Amino acid sequence: MTETSDQGTFDVIVIGGGAVGENVAARAVRGGLTAALVEHELVGGECSYWACMPSKALLRPGHALAAARRLPGVPVGDHLDAAAVLARRTYFTSNWDDAGQVQWAEGAGITVVRGSARLDGERRVVVGDRTLTARQAVAVCTGSVPSMPPLEGIADTRVWTSRDATSAKEVPGRLIVLGGGVVGVELAQAWRRLGAEVDLVISGDRPLPKLEPIAGELVAEGLVEDGVRLRTGAKAVSVSRAGDGDISLGLADGTVLKADELLVATGRRPATTSLGVETVGLTPGETLHVDDSGLVSGVDGQWLYAAGDVTGRALLTHQGKYAARVVGDVIAARAKGPVETPPWSQYAATADHASVPAVVFTDPEVASVGLTAAQAAAAGIETKVVDLDIAVAGSSVHADGYRGKARMVVDEQRRVLVGVTFVGQDVAELLHSATVAIVGEVPLERLWHAVPSYPTISEVWLRLLEAYGL
Repeated sequence: MTETSDQGTFDVIVIGGGAVGENVAARAVRGGLTAALVEHELVGGECSYWACMPSKALLRPGHALAAARRLPGVPVGDHLDAAAVLARRTYFTSNWDDAGQVQWAEGAGITVVRGSARLDGERRVVVGDRTLTARQAVAVCTGSVPSMPPLEGIADTRVWTSRDATSAKEVPGRLIVLGGGVVGVELAQAWRRLGAEVDLVISGDRPLPKLEPIAGELVAEGLVEDGVRLRTGAKAVSVSRAGDGDISLGLADGTVLKADELLVATGRRPATTSLGVETVGLTPGETLHVDDSGLVSGVDGQWLYAAGDVTGRALLTHQGKYAARVVGDVIAARAKGPVETPPWSQYAATADHASVPAVVFTDPEVASVGLTAAQAAAAGIETKVVDLDIAVAGSSVHADGYRGKARMVVDEQRRVLVGVTFVGQDVAELLHSATVAIVGEVPLERLWHAVPSYPTISEVWLRLLEAYGL
């Protein structure tokens, strides 16, 4: 429905119209409530226009070309058509036009309100010169924003954030990427395969340090093979730009790297700085801590909820949407009376704790779910770790010289999986099977009877269980 000037009271007000906020509002409406969705930029949010979709659109053509080169008899060219790749990327962002998303929201019975929102005490939200009031709840789904490192000169220097890197209209001749997390490695590879010279600068000894070591090791190999200059153990200390010319990144050892653009991909922080959280007793700029129903801690009454990156729980679009569905459902249910929120129920985002699936869309891909071996050990779980090369009939048919690795972490007392990591070409499609096994706590003896089809890469499941001892 179209927002009009005389509307000011809703059952639910959702601040932030990205994928997370859309899901909160849609579930609340499905539960019989009215909902306003307040967005100051584009409805559909970060994932639709500057993150998941455009970054994967930039990556996919390079992966397809590399995959074709791994098979004899497939005619391929020497390089990508960068203009065509960028045009396809722009198609997936709807040319940064949210008309389709607004139409969807209105069709779902959600009122879209344009503008920047600020909390103004209990159940009140100020948007411009208007005050909206929520009968039941306010849900904060404002996501996160890039976090800038404390480098000399960075405040006065124009640099790329992830938004600039996914929306660029042309390929930079030279690109420095600072940061070896998911954003850093994905965009370093995407732009290298599109023709840029790329330096990837990381402070540790391998990229993706939060994942299993096999992930960072194989991704590093893939980046280097593509021609990315990987600089490990490098501490950045300063940044400057000569007018509209070269940007310079100074390292602690005295090295100065020069490029046309510098992508700073060193992390993100919750977008709560200008949200008015101080009016309800919280601290601007800090994470909104929530329980599994999405209820924000430190606020009196059951009226302020949050979901997605702003909660600091699982900074992934699919997990944010999962938590959003929980929040929308629990708000609608609590509007009718008290609600229990036991683990694994409709009203608890239990999966956030130990069964979060994630994919790094590099080549090789990294697909992981659950705990790493180190995390499981730190949690006091008695584990057995099984490591294996992905060397099965399915992988050998899939690509000549297929390289991949798998790790399975088993809780020995319960005889169930608590963590799985796959690294290799096209392993993302293996991930949901691992997620189901972990969420369902499938006993290994029963998992043994889930027979993988032949010849597919899924045969690795049989080899992992055999290596375990079944």
